[in-house]
Amino acid sequence: MRVGCLQGIEVRLNPLFLVLLGLFFVAGILEKGLIIFGLVLFHELAHTLVAKMLGVSVINIEILPFGGVARMGGEMSVQPGKEIAVALAGPVSNIILIGLTMGLKNYGIWSEEFGPYFLQINVMLAFFNLLPALPLDGGRVLRSLLATHVGVSQATLTAARIGQVTSVGIILLGVIGFLQRLVGLDVMIIALFVLYAATKEKNLAPYLFVRHLAHKKEELIQSGMLPVEQLATMEDVPIREIVSQFLPQKFHVILLFNRQMEFQGQISEAQVVDALFNQGMDIPIGSLLKPQA
Repeated sequence: MRVGCLQGIEVRLNPLFLVLLGLFFVAGILEKGLIIFGLVLFHELAHTLVAKMLGVSVINIEILPFGGVARMGGEMSVQPGKEIAVALAGPVSNIILIGLTMGLKNYGIWSEEFGPYFLQINVMLAFFNLLPALPLDGGRVLRSLLATHVGVSQATLTAARIGQVTSVGIILLGVIGFLQRLVGLDVMIIALFVLYAATKEKNLAPYLFVRHLAHKKEELIQSGMLPVEQLATMEDVPIREIVSQFLPQKFHVILLFNRQMEFQGQISEAQVVDALFNQGMDIPIGSLLKPQA
């Protein structure tokens, strides 16, 4: 449900969040629900502010029952440096609020009723989101760091699997804690949301890979220059195995050899990507050296 627009960015409320607010209202603690709403919105606005500063398009912000999501343009996920900066902006904003709140408390500006809860939600948003697991902010940082070594697709799969394992672990601990009356059901519900979102991120990895390939030539055009990464391969290897080795913010040159280890020539990354979209993933890389009929 659309609730407004900030700096040209649409703000939406997930229907389940409205249900949560209703439960807070029935319990007589609606103020705490509004604190969650405000802090989640502040967290997501920090993401969008940094994104816009870096030239990344922002689609909208959605407030979920136990968090939020700022939907960005697809260009961010294939630019590791930008994704790291945008991902860290949210937790950093909550850490700043923690410091500001503690400072105000020292000057006597404090609410015994809502101050501790305000700090608790900020701590949760800051440090829970820094866990290195997709879809959390720490998972996006991990993906960006891994992408420079194993490529965007494999980095996404790794970070999403960590997210799945982490959420299952939290669910199991939550069940034990609930039976021991140490925690409420909210811990397990949050973990279920993380598990769902991590699975969704994992399933989107192939589409992210295609987007990454489509963006490769733009990287060189926008940057003017890129570091060169050389790959050596047999001429009969299908190009799908070649493109899986492509890394963000590097331009690849492929050296071709036959089975007698005789050098056959070299092909640029741009040629490989063009062939992938025009001829398919299964053609041998060596066919790109031959004149097209």
